[in-house]
Amino acid sequence: MRYLFLLFLIFSCSKTVEDRCFESSDSVIKYLKNDEDLIIDNHDMQMQKYDVKQIIAEKPDYLQIVNLKKFRSFKKDSIEADSEEIMEKKWKEYDSEFKIFNDKFSKQFTFSNQQKIDNIQYAFGRNQLGFWLCKIENEKPSAYFLGLSFSHYYINDVQEKPIINNGFLELEGSFVKVVKVPGLPGYDDYSAIEDGKLFKIKLDDLIKDSDNDGYNDIFENSFGLNPHNKDSDGDGTDDFNDLNPMFKSENNKFSQLYEMLLPDYGDENLRDNNYFFQVFISDCDYFHQIKPEYHVLFIPEDLKLRTQYQEITDVSLHGVGKIKKNKNNSNIFYIKEWGTSSSTDYSAEYKNGKWILEIVGGYVI
Repeated sequence: MRYLFLLFLIFSCSKTVEDRCFESSDSVIKYLKNDEDLIIDNHDMQMQKYDVKQIIAEKPDYLQIVNLKKFRSFKKDSIEADSEEIMEKKWKEYDSEFKIFNDKFSKQFTFSNQQKIDNIQYAFGRNQLGFWLCKIENEKPSAYFLGLSFSHYYINDVQEKPIINNGFLELEGSFVKVVKVPGLPGYDDYSAIEDGKLFKIKLDDLIKDSDNDGYNDIFENSFGLNPHNKDSDGDGTDDFNDLNPMFKSENNKFSQLYEMLLPDYGDENLRDNNYFFQVFISDCDYFHQIKPEYHVLFIPEDLKLRTQYQEITDVSLHGVGKIKKNKNNSNIFYIKEWGTSSSTDYSAEYKNGKWILEIVGGYVI
């Protein structure tokens, strides 16, 4: 898993830039999201094949799983967590209860289950990438990625016992599977496969950061960074502060085109949000070379080149397709970008050193 980054580079070098970034001129335009039904079918097949035995067989080595005799069921926890009464009460208390975590982490996580041990404050966190243990020590925030796919693991919102115990992170929860909701593309619900699990990870294993760059080894192994080199792409900026830590940024017209199609967060400054990432599925060199305004990661298009976490966890919420050339005008191209509920087709003309974009199609759900 930890060598995915090298495999990704080898794979990328096996094709030309033309293959990786451009649609052939005589083919029907195909983008990943155009093949959404196929992607969903493949994703469903992956999810459906997993049962308890298979989840346990493929669990991370650092994870211990204990069967509980007394436990809070997935049904009870998820229903209570989603009820209007519970949610209203939670959100009224949330801002004050987790104020220090929201302030220190700039609201990059949703928090629960706070615990203080001596001068260290812990909380369980979740964001679009997955589950984290968040820590504040001597006013300094740190977050450690668990590497447990929310496609398989459900962590109870209500933990009956402290989450830090005798050098372990201990979380009660269940094994679950993804359930696609008919009529709502891209929306996942969850169903329990087996309740009554205690997930245990040694804190030493969880906080291990071999290259001392600010991201734990589990995170770097899960997303294709190099856990033994704090500067994975060799551009002189350490991974924690590099907005594009996997690839060196370049200034060329096609990387500029991709930059224009990134999700726009307006005036919000996300550069220092080191745990917030937009993740894109793409092998295109020009896309890899972008200079973004927030942290980005890339996942290979080929399932065989992805880490196990990437294979079974859907963390890419936005995408930009390959470039289609105009046969009659070398300065005009076509490209598509999409989110979870919309897709937009653009005509892009490169004129006087700048791109001019025109919307030529798309949809909003």
